[in-house]
Amino acid sequence: MSGGLLVAGTTSDAGKSVVTAGICRWLVRRGVKVAPFKAQNMSLNSFVTRQGAEIGRAQAMQAQAARVEPTALMNPVLLKPGSDRSSQVVLMGKPVGEMSARGYHGGRQEALLGTVTDCLEQLRATYDAVICEGAGSPAEINLRRTDIVNMGIARAARFPVLVVGDIDRGGVFASFFGTTALLGAEDQALVAGYLVNKFRGDVSLLEPGLDMLFELTGRRTYGVLPYAHGLGIDEEDGLRVSLRGAVRESVVAPPHGEDVLRVAVCAVPLMSNFTDVDALAAEPGVVVRFVDRAEELADADLVIVPGTRGTVKALAWLRERGLADALARRAAEGRPVLGICGGFQVLGERIEDEVESRAGVVDGLGLLPVRIRFDRDKTLARPVGSALGEPVEGYEIHHGVADVRGGEPFLDGCRVGAVWGTHWHGSLESDAFRRRFLVEVARAAGRRFVPAPDTSFGVLREEQLDRLGDLVEEHADTDALWRLIEGGAPAGLPFVPPGAPALPGADAGAGTPESRGAAPDPAPRSPEGVEFAGSAGSRGQGRVVAGFAEAPPHGLDVARSADARPQGLGEAAVVHVDQEAK
Repeated sequence: MSGGLLVAGTTSDAGKSVVTAGICRWLVRRGVKVAPFKAQNMSLNSFVTRQGAEIGRAQAMQAQAARVEPTALMNPVLLKPGSDRSSQVVLMGKPVGEMSARGYHGGRQEALLGTVTDCLEQLRATYDAVICEGAGSPAEINLRRTDIVNMGIARAARFPVLVVGDIDRGGVFASFFGTTALLGAEDQALVAGYLVNKFRGDVSLLEPGLDMLFELTGRRTYGVLPYAHGLGIDEEDGLRVSLRGAVRESVVAPPHGEDVLRVAVCAVPLMSNFTDVDALAAEPGVVVRFVDRAEELADADLVIVPGTRGTVKALAWLRERGLADALARRAAEGRPVLGICGGFQVLGERIEDEVESRAGVVDGLGLLPVRIRFDRDKTLARPVGSALGEPVEGYEIHHGVADVRGGEPFLDGCRVGAVWGTHWHGSLESDAFRRRFLVEVARAAGRRFVPAPDTSFGVLREEQLDRLGDLVEEHADTDALWRLIEGGAPAGLPFVPPGAPALPGADAGAGTPESRGAAPDPAPRSPEGVEFAGSAGSRGQGRVVAGFAEAPPHGLDVARSADARPQGLGEAAVVHVDQEAK
């Protein structure tokens, strides 16, 4: 059995994803065979493995940091928000239905603990170390009883926990202390210590506070990572950049030619896989911005309509804000527009959607001769092809099926004049194709822009992952980290009062440190019988089999839908939905 570590955070966006990736890169450079793991991820940025499983893009990035091929085992549960109250559930890489937050946290989540621990155990049997990433905060006391991604998985695996805090936000000492003090005694016994992230200035000024934190909690700080500018690392939970700001924080290199190229990305609702534009932002002289107003398209040389989890909603948003009319004017004037996945769909003539929005037939923008019909089965693929005379690779994640009725072929989509559309994500990471595409855009835009001949997005990504490894190696106590990974949390860590509060319905003795935060009842080792709140507005008995309609295309066969079937999973986990979600 391998060693391991859970990287938790005081908040969302504290830096868990990048710290996990940095630890993976540091370990693999030491010759350790390491894998990332996140039991449950909520993200609209996803990726398709070579076996056709959908996982969080952050875990794919962490796998690259570990120099291993990503698999569904590394992210068994992925939640893709469709609204503030419901998400699509992707289990072992395949969608199994829609559910409400109340339905998920009302017991369905806890029933998946056996599934995620089986995946973790299989990784532990294969790798020397498994570095787990938590979600949100481990001190979300309202959700602790059903937690399978923070202390729930740490308790199940007996992994030590390293809590990351973003000092750039302020309040990091209170966050470390409060996170620990709101955990039950058994959970606290696994919280080994802390890691400060994004520190600016003289570390010696911070050290008295770290000493006081140790006196208060009995837990050491394992490192202080400095604020690192320009980390173009795949993001997970949301769009960190301002809509008015340039994508990423990378230093803008001078253009290779005489002009820069300005790219405007429409910040549509439920935007997914906005990482597609990272490769453009990596090009010297290309400036990428997210926009939400029609006037911001006026000086753009290229407008991108990106992927979205809500195609019909995005279409309505474009019309409400005047962006649809601005896109039509651009097309008429021969000015470049690129639609990717959901963005490709809105550029078509018609959308027939009885799956995602259930809006029926909706007119698209009519800029491409394409008709879209939403299918209950999701397309998950890793296509390879060519366009503009250059080889291209990508990945597909969509329910929409395109009926292309004209135009020039373009990556299984089409092109009409200066308007392109494709379901392929990631195509712009193919260097030669990206350069040819930018040449086409510059010509249509009348810009004297010349792409640099030697920009390699893959090399740049590796450099960034090495920077993360360097941050861990140079600014963390790596000897102490290795002892944690190999030997677990130190014995005798003190209890920090008050501990987890008693929840309604808990035993009378729940107020004592020994009984607070008890582990959930043992979960089944198979997900059979798990019930999800679904998207179907069902009536009567209120139960339909998972999918996007009243009839099941199939049950969830875990052996079919996983990259590698974990030991102990049921043969056919039939997942139900109920009438709770809309």
